[in-house]
Amino acid sequence: MPTSAPPRNRFERRRAETRNALIRAARQILAETGDTSVSIQAIADRADVGFGSFYNHFQSKAELFDAAVADALEEFGQAIDKSLEGVEDPAELVAGGFRLTARMVDSHPELMRILRHRGLTHIHSDRGLAPRARRDLERGITSGRFLPVDPAVAVSATGGALLSLVELRFSRPDLDGEEAAASLAEMALRMLGVPLDEAHEVTRRPLPTPADAHTPPQSPAGAP
Repeated sequence: MPTSAPPRNRFERRRAETRNALIRAARQILAETGDTSVSIQAIADRADVGFGSFYNHFQSKAELFDAAVADALEEFGQAIDKSLEGVEDPAELVAGGFRLTARMVDSHPELMRILRHRGLTHIHSDRGLAPRARRDLERGITSGRFLPVDPAVAVSATGGALLSLVELRFSRPDLDGEEAAASLAEMALRMLGVPLDEAHEVTRRPLPTPADAHTPPQSPAGAP
């Protein structure tokens, strides 16, 4: 789950632990079934907290599930940001988001199931991948890398394609996920105005590794 400032005392730690337990339970339910009609007692039991504790943190189940989705989306956004740290090309950032998302269906299945069940209603959220996607799209539009379109429309188009990729990975596990992600990313870049040959090349570039993101380039031998 996304990190935040540590609680300052024992009371705050216990309160934070209870809240986090409720959010974890809600995330599990969203990932397993997407069914939010489950009772508060069932949620509390899964979180291993008292029934009364629920109302110390949330006014309703809807508020809890919204917090759980926001928590999952923020974790998703942080993971993509970390993996693409150091990448400057807006087209490569868009393509990398598609390709890493496809991989996360295998590496972070709970997270991706939540995205599958609830992602569309949060496509313009102020947390998670949406504001990061808007940032990258606006950068591409401003620089002329992408067509001069309304960023909100661009987010809808690329976000919808990304969610369809998640659905495809779950419903068709027999398909080559890497190639499906690259192909869909290529179509998204073409939609944004990137020329065909360039869109194809960008979506087949090696994805950065953690070492690539944090290790500065080495100077040639003998260079000062």
